[in-house]
Amino acid sequence: MEAVTNMVSERPVVIFSKSSCCISYSIKTLLSDFGVNPAVYELDEMQRGREIEQALLRLGCSPSVPAVFIGGEFVGGANEVMSLHLKRSLIPMLKRVGALWV
Repeated sequence: MEAVTNMVSERPVVIFSKSSCCISYSIKTLLSDFGVNPAVYELDEMQRGREIEQALLRLGCSPSVPAVFIGGEFVGGANEVMSLHLKRSLIPMLKRVGALWV
């Protein structure tokens, strides 16, 4: 759990993903298209990926990927990120944490 806390505090936007997950890919693409440069951790390519995935599940990330953190806070998965975007809340949130400047 501490490893996840440390990882999400390093950058304004952090995404835990799996390289084979198409939903994770769509969230990474959405944020990149906005101009955000998130820290992306591909759990299936990390030595401690399974351990981190278990910690994400304990934090309430279900399913475990994609798990999006903005400003160190768990925002949710794809549904929550898309919902924020459709409500026009995502971009202001990204600006507040310094992930976007425009």
